[in-house]
Amino acid sequence: MKASEFDQRFDDGEDMSAVLDTARARRPGEEPRRVNVDFPVWMIAELDREATRLGVTRQSLIKVWIAERLAHGGDSAA
Repeated sequence: MKASEFDQRFDDGEDMSAVLDTARARRPGEEPRRVNVDFPVWMIAELDREATRLGVTRQSLIKVWIAERLAHGGDSAA
């Protein structure tokens, strides 16, 4: 399909998802970037305990908890 045909069909409101290859698609700004954060020993122990209880890694737990907090936009006070 030529780009002009694709553009015309898209502009006409046609669903173009069937002709797109999304296997390698990425959203901008979602590339991982390494950061270093220092935690006190007691906090690491608590994180590890909770991660083990949930059956996930410490890193996964931290990422989920931070994402949840950011999704709420800081609604609750720390």
